Amino acid sequence: MRPEVLEERKKVIYEFICDELYVPMKAKEIAAVLNVPKAQRGDLAEVLAALLAEGRIEVSAKGKYSKSESRFLTGEFTAHPRGFGFVKVEGMDEDIFIPESQVNGAFHRDTVQVALQSGASRGRRREGAVTKIVSRGVNRIVCTYEKSKTFGFAVPDDPKFGKDIFVAQERSKGAVTGHKVVVELTDFGGNGKKPEGKVVEILGHSNDPGTDILSIVRAYELPVEFSERIMNQVERVSSEVSDADMAGRMDLRDWQTVTIDGEDAKDLDDAITLTKENGKYKLGVHIADVTNYVQEHSALDVEALKRGTSVYLVDRVIPMLPHALSNGICSLNAGEKRLALSCIMTIDEKGNVTDHVIAETVIRVDRRMSYTSVKKILEDHDETERREYAELVPMFERMEELAAILRRRRMKRGSIDFDFPETKIILNEQGTPVEIRPYERNVATKIIEDFMLIANETVAQDYFWQEIPFVYRTHDNPDTEKIRKLSTFINNFGYTIKAGQEEIHPKEVQKLLTKIAGTPEEALIARLTLRSMKQAKYATVSTGHFGLATPYYCHFTSPIRRYPDLQIHRIIKDNLRGRMNEKKLAHYDKILPEVAKHSSEMERRADEAERETEKLKKVEYMEKHIGEIYTGVISGVTEWGFYVELPNTVEGLVHVTTLAGDYFRYHEDTYELVGEATGMSYKLGQRIEVVVTGADRLMRTIDFCVASGQ
Repeated sequence: MRPEVLEERKKVIYEFICDELYVPMKAKEIAAVLNVPKAQRGDLAEVLAALLAEGRIEVSAKGKYSKSESRFLTGEFTAHPRGFGFVKVEGMDEDIFIPESQVNGAFHRDTVQVALQSGASRGRRREGAVTKIVSRGVNRIVCTYEKSKTFGFAVPDDPKFGKDIFVAQERSKGAVTGHKVVVELTDFGGNGKKPEGKVVEILGHSNDPGTDILSIVRAYELPVEFSERIMNQVERVSSEVSDADMAGRMDLRDWQTVTIDGEDAKDLDDAITLTKENGKYKLGVHIADVTNYVQEHSALDVEALKRGTSVYLVDRVIPMLPHALSNGICSLNAGEKRLALSCIMTIDEKGNVTDHVIAETVIRVDRRMSYTSVKKILEDHDETERREYAELVPMFERMEELAAILRRRRMKRGSIDFDFPETKIILNEQGTPVEIRPYERNVATKIIEDFMLIANETVAQDYFWQEIPFVYRTHDNPDTEKIRKLSTFINNFGYTIKAGQEEIHPKEVQKLLTKIAGTPEEALIARLTLRSMKQAKYATVSTGHFGLATPYYCHFTSPIRRYPDLQIHRIIKDNLRGRMNEKKLAHYDKILPEVAKHSSEMERRADEAERETEKLKKVEYMEKHIGEIYTGVISGVTEWGFYVELPNTVEGLVHVTTLAGDYFRYHEDTYELVGEATGMSYKLGQRIEVVVTGADRLMRTIDFCVASGQ
């Protein structure tokens, strides 16, 4: 049917269905009422299908058509390799399921308009149909190129994009089979036609060192290089702090001051001072004054906002600010004069902040300390280390004392502490993983964590009560239904969690984590509890932070690597300097909602890219260990199998089809697979021996099977 004819007939049929005298009827009944000839009933079916796809009409389970009562919703489409997908609508807790037949040409990450289908809930996930593609989310895709004699195909690295992309030979840029390429889509295809594109960049051969990570960098559109204009601006920044820079600031250069970071850290943006007098601690948290060098609306500032955050991949850091700044004048390097924004707190022996000052300062760090070194001093009582830093040991001991007080106070009010080990992946010079191990927290990392938390909380509370426009870090209460499911699950282990009609108090979550500490099921229940939580985000309204059990929280302590911190430093300095007039207030009221929204989005992008590079290197590492036996813990159970996490944090799947000796059925209420004949079960938290059977770099998956004798 010609497009203009289809549009005309859609209008006629839609007006008929919308008539107030119309009652829902089947297609053949509509044809009979409208006297549609039998020869044209195929056309009627096409018209009805088009109206359904647009969400303007809906069809019941009995095949009766009626006007759609659905709301049109707009959100981002996430595709699944099998053809179906989900749409995330802002403000809705649950995604909308889109069956393959209702995707209607949407690509992964497109912004789409969706119509909810009637009768689709019935206790299940809501279903919908894509009625309109509002905007394309991606027009460049990282692919592996496959060359033939007269043309080529680009196979997307991300299986969510599903279809291969046709590339004409003259648009291949000379790519050969095995090249990782960036392809720009020129035609999104549809109706049986493949998408088409052209190669715009060749990243290297898939076997070349570094190409794998570079592919992820391009896939997430992470900006790497800084423009010439920005680098010219950086070159003009002074490499030393002048007397003019220090004018009007509190001079704290004679305070005993240290930085404590990882051994390989280069951008040191926080320093600590701590004294104790008359039973009260005076804690200074000094943060690099990055805003002194990054002026609002400058090319540097615009680029920093665009990036939102630094991205820490396994083999590289993609900084928010150029290294000349972040590792130079903005880094609190030992022995150098540095400008800072300081939060100086008086804290009593119960951990209450009884007084505080937020000020522009100038500091000089005495020693650059590492977490390992401070741990040796405080935990290991290493005599060599204690002699090396003898003049600082008393301050470190005070730090340990105060951090413990602050932690107890947080725990008393219900702050939740998920103590999961992070992954440390060691690469050789070729970028090949040679070791994977958990990166555990220690006394030194906890000291810095506790001091940064109290500074962030103190600054947020101060500016909340001043009623000045601000960027807060918020964490909403968990979804009631998710907590109900968690409660049902933990009952199987003999644990309970109290939740009211509408919400749960963080103290209940903390109590649960305390009860399970040291038990075999600890990691499992803690992980499920974490999955029940909502994602923290940036916001202009202080709605509180559920995980920290505090009504006030912000990110103040990392302006080198996070834009929200840089933004609130600017607000604080305008306020301290008496510049927060009506014009400034209106300015911040206008720009901050978008700053908060964009920063949250960039944070999620960075997190996803970091996870993908970790998954990739874990797969690459396990490729060399196929056939080996490991002992792990079942970390997830689904109808298609169960996941096992090894002590080195690597996770793989034991597919249900590999389980011999019985037919195993999934029990959703208890998170276990149970054999129908033998009653044998595989459940969350269970220790088990597995054999590595496969590792797929493209899908970034690892396969296990149960070791014999289990």
